[in-house]
Amino acid sequence: MKKRKLREYITMLFFLPLFCMCSHTNNKTSNMATHVNPIIGSGGHGHVFVGASVPFGAVQLGPNNIFKGWDWCSGYHYSDSIITGFSHTHLSGTGGSDLGDILLMPINGKVNIKRGEQKNINNAYASYFSHDNELVKPGYYSVLLDKYKVKAELTATERVGVHKYTFPGKNDNHVIIDLKEGIGDKSYETFLKQVDANTIEGYRFSKGWAKDQRIWFTLKSNREIEKLELYDNDTLVGEEEFMAHAVKGVISFAGNPQEVILKVGISPVSSVNALANIDIEAPEWDFDKIAGQAEEKWNKELSKIEIETNDPVLKQVFYTAMFHSFIAPVLFNDADGSYRGTDKEVYTNPGFENYSVFSLWDTYRTEHELLTIVQSERVNDIINSMLAIFQQQGKLPQWHLMGNETNAMSGYSAAPVVVDAWQKGFDGFDEELAFEALKASGTCKTQRGIAPLMDYGFSPRDKSREATSVALENLLDDRSVAQMAKGLGKENDFKYFFNRAETYKSYFDKSVGFVRPRLSDGSWVTPYDPMESVHMYGDFSEGNGWQYTFLVPQDPEGLIDLLGGDEKFTCKLDSLFTLEGNFGEHASIDISGLIGMYAQGNEPCHHIAYLYAYAGQQWKTAEKIRYILNEFYTNQPDGLIGNEDCGQMSAWYIMSSLGFYPVNPSNGVYVFGSPLFDKATIKLPEGRKFTVEAVNNTKENYYIQSVELNGSEYSKSYIKHDDIMAGGVLKFIMGNTPNYNFGKSPDVRPTSLL
Repeated sequence: MKKRKLREYITMLFFLPLFCMCSHTNNKTSNMATHVNPIIGSGGHGHVFVGASVPFGAVQLGPNNIFKGWDWCSGYHYSDSIITGFSHTHLSGTGGSDLGDILLMPINGKVNIKRGEQKNINNAYASYFSHDNELVKPGYYSVLLDKYKVKAELTATERVGVHKYTFPGKNDNHVIIDLKEGIGDKSYETFLKQVDANTIEGYRFSKGWAKDQRIWFTLKSNREIEKLELYDNDTLVGEEEFMAHAVKGVISFAGNPQEVILKVGISPVSSVNALANIDIEAPEWDFDKIAGQAEEKWNKELSKIEIETNDPVLKQVFYTAMFHSFIAPVLFNDADGSYRGTDKEVYTNPGFENYSVFSLWDTYRTEHELLTIVQSERVNDIINSMLAIFQQQGKLPQWHLMGNETNAMSGYSAAPVVVDAWQKGFDGFDEELAFEALKASGTCKTQRGIAPLMDYGFSPRDKSREATSVALENLLDDRSVAQMAKGLGKENDFKYFFNRAETYKSYFDKSVGFVRPRLSDGSWVTPYDPMESVHMYGDFSEGNGWQYTFLVPQDPEGLIDLLGGDEKFTCKLDSLFTLEGNFGEHASIDISGLIGMYAQGNEPCHHIAYLYAYAGQQWKTAEKIRYILNEFYTNQPDGLIGNEDCGQMSAWYIMSSLGFYPVNPSNGVYVFGSPLFDKATIKLPEGRKFTVEAVNNTKENYYIQSVELNGSEYSKSYIKHDDIMAGGVLKFIMGNTPNYNFGKSPDVRPTSLL
């Protein structure tokens, strides 16, 4: 196995005291926030958001660097030393860039409205900063801007960003509002207006990954605003309200106060609603109180799982993973419930909290399953949000971003999320509407890969890019639709989607032992190298034929039969984890965290190590999982081996470290791996608890010897969702050598049968 080379950006000795400071939390809840290090994943290719937010909040208020490409998708990268300001929306961990709306920057001295460039910020408003003068923890961010000697502090509610700026003196202090700048997008219409002595309002419409993103805001100041000078790009246009494609403003305060607090409410509907959000969520001017409330909200969510371990680094990695898993999806409505739909119409009183930022190609695998356990109160709202999107655009969300369908990635990956919720008994949504949405999405010919699938019975390489991986994702989704059809007694729909799902087998070429692209005449593509990965324009999305051969999490039993039975299947898996190879000169940068051909840094591999259990060799699953947990997740800035992807990378860690994982994304079965902690307690609804204990657990004792459930011997190598949610105690007895008999018999292996 090839170990990862860690870059030592910063030592643990720096992090541990850093996050013990400035706690605003009282003793009502356990202060799990002290274990969170939001800098994890801000280096390397993690792309995480760094700043102030509350769980699943619409506002992610944080610093922006000058955008320099892929590793700045969140707007911030730990390697950087320049801040251009603090914007109110960010993505976390994505491979695409957008947002960064409503940028504020405190300055003093001579006003320069230009942002600046990486090589020259002297004649610009951007400033250098040092990580030595930066503090970030759940719900709070602060930094010293070197150029101005201004201390900027940020906190947030769900829909309000709160800024506190402390200037070094009372001399020419200003705040710039820049509506031109975003993160990889372009504004096409912006507006600014001073309403009264303490209020400014405006909006920013932009085109980027989200083709037509619209956000309104209202800014309230605790200091009198003497004037608001308006600029079109870098040209002064006056002090009256102004609309153009790139409006900027400079706020000057009466009396040049040394401390200013600004509250910025955002809304997908109007500035009036943005102001109402401020009045409801942040009516006071007590910055520390608001920051304390934000931290309490984080502690409430973080304390839903309490772990026991003697290793403080493991605690830091775990609770940071929890933190990252609860940033998205985000609220996309106002405090009164109103929101703007994909069709740009305003909806009032929808009867649910509306969510957006659905990175579904990533999050269907683990993030949403985790939410059904520890965020069950949000699941119905998330599903209702998806069903509303279906009603507005004619299909379920694919990669939905702030009221926009980006159509990014492959598969109609909302399907397993909806079916998983339905199967687990969530009933706060219309199941008939849900099935209508599933069926429509699975037969929508504008959905990527569906038209060739319906026309040819498979997806030919000469008809679409990445055709083979797109097909495998669609067929995975088909299986979930078939599952719900069977449960609802819709026999014809069940037969159609089940039979179509079974066609994954037609992509396997037994003569080479891999999935293989096909042409429209049905022939195999020749030549073919299953090790090659051609980013964006190859046969597989962010992967290769080795990895995608195992992308059948919905039917591992069928895959085992296809590859020749248990022995040949496990031999093939062994080769995946041991074969060192070259992916080709066009390999995707997403292929990272390698163990042979296995890539933990990207989602298509996330279930693969658990497949051993389906072939009766659970001990090999335990071996691989413990290695991944220990080697690819650290408390360093590059502590995530790949893109966080809106919580998926961290959700994998959480579930796996607890000792079980949802291979099939929509059947409520969790496969055992190797529990990382001595004890973990999950707090469930109605006061129930589910506790996982690992007896004799050490770094060397990562093999499961035996299992007990609620005091009785438990021979299965998996557990069902209902068993967890009922509460109880799952006890693993661990050892340093494999128990080859544990999980070996076919009757105790995990199942994917409908």
